[in-house]
Amino acid sequence: GSCDVSYGLPGTARFRVNVFIQRGSCAVVMRVIPTVIPTFTSLRLPAQLEDAAHVRNGIILVTGGTGSGKSSTLAALIDRINSEHCYHILTVEDPIEFLHRHNKSTVHQRELHSDAPNFALALRAALRQAPRVIMVGEIPDRETLEILLEAAENGHLVLSSMNTVDASKTVERTIASFPAADQQSVRERLAKTFRYIIAQRLIPRSDGAERIAVVEILKSNIRTRDCIEQGERPGRTILDCLKAGENEGMQHFDAEIAKLVRAGLVDPETALCFAS
Repeated sequence: GSCDVSYGLPGTARFRVNVFIQRGSCAVVMRVIPTVIPTFTSLRLPAQLEDAAHVRNGIILVTGGTGSGKSSTLAALIDRINSEHCYHILTVEDPIEFLHRHNKSTVHQRELHSDAPNFALALRAALRQAPRVIMVGEIPDRETLEILLEAAENGHLVLSSMNTVDASKTVERTIASFPAADQQSVRERLAKTFRYIIAQRLIPRSDGAERIAVVEILKSNIRTRDCIEQGERPGRTILDCLKAGENEGMQHFDAEIAKLVRAGLVDPETALCFAS
């Protein structure tokens, strides 16, 4: 097996560490965790995403592949909420990566294994601890997803991440997590509670500098709620909703990647590799 932990000493760098056995010996993978909490500006995220920090309830999902920057985006959202709202924020993480200090909000961070035995028990307890905002580092199973839906329905703001490639696949995987008999009910619940699905990819720049973030943004409106509740169909797909919602701040991957190519920031060949 393997075990994810975060490790660091005061005044030193912090790392996300995974230790595992291979061919009878130990192997270690270490990823550096920045000590400074990232901001929307430092991550070069679209300006309209700052509106997500003012959502009062419902679900915000940040999605993407491994290493696409989901944790950083979630940290930036929590930090913005912490600096602007007087809330109780509770996180359940595996492991804790960014350390949030109390600001306008009170922030309590619980780490799996050391502070709580599993996500489900931690979240059930969280519902009795009067948080306004609940952040779960990643949704590991159907039970956790069910509790988060319940929390959002009860008026909490829920933030979490999923390993999915775009907004459409995020909806598809969420629905598919439940038995067929329950899927229509889940469609209706997700349509009512979701506020944002933010999918992201990190693309190499043509000048060899740091990778650039490309973001797909699906927001809740009448059209997107109907698409989730009734399912995708000709003329009413998630992609159609994204294109129709551009004046509301929505955007989709291929159009954003095309902008980077036209600006000379990304090579056409690289863009094709990352396009949907």
